[in-house]
Amino acid sequence: MTESPRSRQVNSPKKPNDSNGEFKRLLVPETSQTDPDELRESPANPPENQIVTVEEDGGNTTFDSIPPFSWAKLWKFTGPGFLMSIAFLDPGNIEGDLQAGAVAGYSLLWLLLWATLMGLLIQLLSARIGVATGRHLAEICRHEYPSWARILLWFMAEVALIGADIQEVIGSAIALQILTRGFLPIWVGVIITAFDCFLISYLEKCGMRKLEGLFAVLIATMALSFAWMFNETKPSVEELFIGIIVPKLGSKTIRQAVGVVGCVITPHNVFLHSALVQSRKTNPKEINRVKEALKYYNIESTAALFVSFMINLFVTAVFAKGFYGTKQADSIGLVNAGHYLQEKYGGGIFPILYIWGIGLLAAGQSSTITGTYAGQFIMEGFLDLQMEQWLSAFITRSFAIVPTMFVAVMFNSSEGSLDVLNEWLNILQSMQIPFAVIPLLTMVSKEHIMGVFKIGPSLEKLAWTVAVFVMMINGYLLLDFCMAEVKGFLVGFLVFAGIIAYISFIIYLVSYRSSQSSSWSSLEMSQRVVSTET
Repeated sequence: MTESPRSRQVNSPKKPNDSNGEFKRLLVPETSQTDPDELRESPANPPENQIVTVEEDGGNTTFDSIPPFSWAKLWKFTGPGFLMSIAFLDPGNIEGDLQAGAVAGYSLLWLLLWATLMGLLIQLLSARIGVATGRHLAEICRHEYPSWARILLWFMAEVALIGADIQEVIGSAIALQILTRGFLPIWVGVIITAFDCFLISYLEKCGMRKLEGLFAVLIATMALSFAWMFNETKPSVEELFIGIIVPKLGSKTIRQAVGVVGCVITPHNVFLHSALVQSRKTNPKEINRVKEALKYYNIESTAALFVSFMINLFVTAVFAKGFYGTKQADSIGLVNAGHYLQEKYGGGIFPILYIWGIGLLAAGQSSTITGTYAGQFIMEGFLDLQMEQWLSAFITRSFAIVPTMFVAVMFNSSEGSLDVLNEWLNILQSMQIPFAVIPLLTMVSKEHIMGVFKIGPSLEKLAWTVAVFVMMINGYLLLDFCMAEVKGFLVGFLVFAGIIAYISFIIYLVSYRSSQSSSWSSLEMSQRVVSTET
């Protein structure tokens, strides 16, 4: 019987058993001392879409091909990327969009596009490490870093998550206040939003697809609401395209530009995406399956962030059309934006105030749920805690709800105070970005963790360039804010000491190289396909 090239086998030396009594699998190197013509015809040098593995059962080499693209399979992989994209649509980002539009008009849309692309790169690397290792980033950090660094990283991640959750819960509470015509005070909206954690537990018991279906509805609600507003206000399409294509940055719009870039990478989202991709079972030891999964996740994540970009564009364009160059531009914020819209555009078929409220509520609710979900992975991953899903969600939610309730009561009557608070929270989250991005880029470039899926030098340089750029932008924001707000010798000294400690930890993370592979990664690599770097 004649064998096809895909099923043909090549004899190879039999390798000894490893310490666990299991045979190792090795990827046949692409380079050889064989004559080039023989190499081209050899089964050991298949087309690019075929993977060569050495199955040591009987000393034979078998060939497994990556299945061709399938829309049905893409649909099965669709879900994690859209959950990840919620972080690009939370109330903090929505407020950044409206302020950028009101103050800078259409001129920062090009920056919104490039910022989204930078965020996409970081999220694709997060998905890559999750699929290739079968573990999420918090778990890997627990094994790779010493105990003191691991605890400090966990603390920083929790601080960032609390800051994001306060903004998200307050955003939901503001939306509920709008939709009830002021009947519900903000603190009541906070309590209502707090019960999201139980909704997560219920939907997870019903299946991951049910949870993903809820997010699909919420994203569709945001898209329809803000697209409706876009249609009602009719921004200039010509100016919109010019804003996307032509880079422009004025001295009066630097703060808004910094805000646009600073919001694209959310620390807890970096940890979350690496965990979400594991909802689809992919064996990290099967190289062709991992490549296939990464292909579909890349497509899905790109599509999800395209949708998020369009929603952010709608919001920016609406406020650029309505408030650019007006006296309200410098004072507009999440709290009063709906009332300004109502005064500007009135009722129509459906009052624009309520359209804004519905979109804001969808943004707030979806982001609070993903925040709670991320908190579970962060806490369980860093601390190695095993507990019931509802208890984990309750504890994670409590970390954020208690300070949020305090904030809601203290700032309930002052719109200006809430805007100042939001600036502080943006600073708080931007400070935590290095403690998510640096571990990600460090781990995804380590061969003993990633094996054949370690990123190459070019991609590594690009990713570090993006990370450094975003960290520098947020560093500028931090410096500008401290110079404006920090007063007094004692406070200044404490802030200076804190900055020194902060920078020292960043330097440690950047320069950190584990002296030896951790036990779990060593075991994984003893069972994983090993390859020469392509």
